[in-house]
Amino acid sequence: MSKFALLFLLTFFGCVVATFAYSSAAAFLLYEIVYFLNPDERWWSASIPGISYSFFASVLMLLILVLRYRTLNESALWRQMPAIRWFLLLLGWHYIVYFWAQDQHLHWRFTFDYTKLVIIVLVAYKLVNTPRALDAALWAYIIGATYIGYLATITGRNANGRVEGIGMVDAPDGNFFAAALVPAAALLMYYAWMGDKKIKLLCVVCGALIANGLVLINSRGSFVGVVVGAGLFTMYMIFSRYRRKGQRAMAVAIVILGLGGGLYVTDEQFWERMQTLENVEDEDKSGSQRINYWFAAIEIAGDHPLGTGVYGFNVLSSQYLPPEYQGSRGYKAVHSLWFQGLSEMGWVGMALFGIALISLYRMLSRAKKWVLENADNTVYFQLLALQCGFLGYLATASFINQFRAQILYWMILFIMVGINVHFIQPSRAASRAENAKASAPGRMERHRYQYDKEIST
Repeated sequence: MSKFALLFLLTFFGCVVATFAYSSAAAFLLYEIVYFLNPDERWWSASIPGISYSFFASVLMLLILVLRYRTLNESALWRQMPAIRWFLLLLGWHYIVYFWAQDQHLHWRFTFDYTKLVIIVLVAYKLVNTPRALDAALWAYIIGATYIGYLATITGRNANGRVEGIGMVDAPDGNFFAAALVPAAALLMYYAWMGDKKIKLLCVVCGALIANGLVLINSRGSFVGVVVGAGLFTMYMIFSRYRRKGQRAMAVAIVILGLGGGLYVTDEQFWERMQTLENVEDEDKSGSQRINYWFAAIEIAGDHPLGTGVYGFNVLSSQYLPPEYQGSRGYKAVHSLWFQGLSEMGWVGMALFGIALISLYRMLSRAKKWVLENADNTVYFQLLALQCGFLGYLATASFINQFRAQILYWMILFIMVGINVHFIQPSRAASRAENAKASAPGRMERHRYQYDKEIST
C-alpha cells in the first residue's frame, strides 16, 4: 500500500472517530479532505477500497446532525442568516426553470448536484459552530489546496503549457481547480501574521506549493483573483486604523516574502501567458473575445428573460455568436459566473443570487462592527481575510463558469459561519445576560415579599 493511500485511510477513519468522540465538525472536515483528494481519480486509489468516499462523508454529516440536532440547532439557527433564505429560493428557481430549459436532461442533472451542494452547506453551517471548528475547516481547505499545488508540481505542464487531470470531481478543467486555490492566498496571509513560528513555517510551505501550482496551471483568471484577494487584504493590514502595533511591519514583511517567493517560482512561460492580457488586438490570445460572449448572454437574457436552463448558453451560442467564435465543437461557454447565471437562470435567478450576496455582505458588516466594538481586532481581520478571499474568487470566477462551484459556496459558508460564531452567538449571549440582569430585581422583590409573608404568618 502506498504512503498516500495509508495516510488517506488513517485520516478518513480518524475523522469518523473524531466526529462521534470529539466534534461534529470533523464530519465536514472529512468532506473537505475527500473533495480535494478525490481518491477515485488518484494513482494510489488502487490500494484503497473502491467505495464512494464523498457519499460516505455526506451521510456522516447528515447522521451526526440528526443524532445531535437539538444541541447543534441551538448554536446555529438557519433563520438568523437571511442569505440562506435567498439561496433556497434560488434552488427552488432551478426546479422551476426545468420546465422550459433548453436541455432538460443536463439541467435536471446539474440541479440535482446543486441541491446536494446546498444541503451540504446547510448541514455544515450547523456542524461548524465554534471559532475553533471554523479554524479547523479553513485549515482543511488550505491543506486541500496545498495538495492540488503539490500535484501540479509533480505532474508538470503538458504540451499545451497547462496542467490537466489533477482536479476535483466538479473541477476537471485547469482554470476550475486553479480558481479553487485563489482564496487560500488571503487566508494564508492572515494565519502567517497571527500564528506562532510553527504556523508561520506551515504557511510558507503551503503558500509555496500553492503558488507554484498556480504558476504551472497558467490560469490568467486565477492570477487576477490572487492579486485582488491578497492585494485587498494587504491594503487592510497596512492602512486599516484598527491594526495592531507592529502589524504594518509584519504586512510589509509578508508582502516581500510573498513577492520574492512568487518571482522565484514563476518562469518565462508564465509571464508570456500573463502578458497576453495586454494584447487586446488578438482577442483569442488575450481572452478579450469573452466580452462578445457576455454581450451574447445579455441578448439571450433579453429573448429568454426567465432563463434557458443549465448549459442553455452553450445550446444557443451558435444563434448569437458568429462562426469564428464557436470553436470546433460548434458551441461556446459564456466564461463568466455572472453571465452564466444570467443566461441560465434569467433575471429572476440573478436577482436572487445578487440579493443573497448583498444580504451576506450586510450581515458581515454588522459582524465586523460588533467585533470592533468589543475590541477584538484578531477576529476582525479573520473576517476581512474571508471577505478578501471571497472577492478574489469572484474576480476569478468572472472569467469562468462557476455559478454552482463547490468552492464558491464553501467561501459563502465560511463567511456565514464566521458571522455566526463571532457575532450572532455572542450577541445572543449578551442579550440573554442583559435580560437576566434586568429581570433580577423583579425576582428579588418577589422573593422578599414571600419571605415577609412567611415571617408574618
